[in-house]
Amino acid sequence: MGHDISGYNKAGKEIAYARFSMGNYNATILYSLLGANNYYAGVSGSGGSSTFSIQQIEKALNDYNQLYKNGDSLSESDILTWDKKRILNFIQNCLLTAKIEGSVRVYFG
Repeated sequence: MGHDISGYNKAGKEIAYARFSMGNYNATILYSLLGANNYYAGVSGSGGSSTFSIQQIEKALNDYNQLYKNGDSLSESDILTWDKKRILNFIQNCLLTAKIEGSVRVYFG
């Protein structure tokens, strides 16, 4: 079990991917940034998907930047630092696709 979150373009090609183990609660950060808490099913995603607009992904990126505006703290664990990079990469890849195609589809597995 775990959280496998994938972003897809309109052609159905995977353009973003983030995996979190079932015990890694940092997955909730990505769900929350996307406003997709209803797809969080505890040890994994619900298996549902949703289409996000450019504005929704831009908001997720802005919220991410606000959440981590002070940069990396020396007291942060390596796992959180790695997960923060994974989350940022996921959002940036989704935003790139959304800007080209108008939206991006995200699957929460």
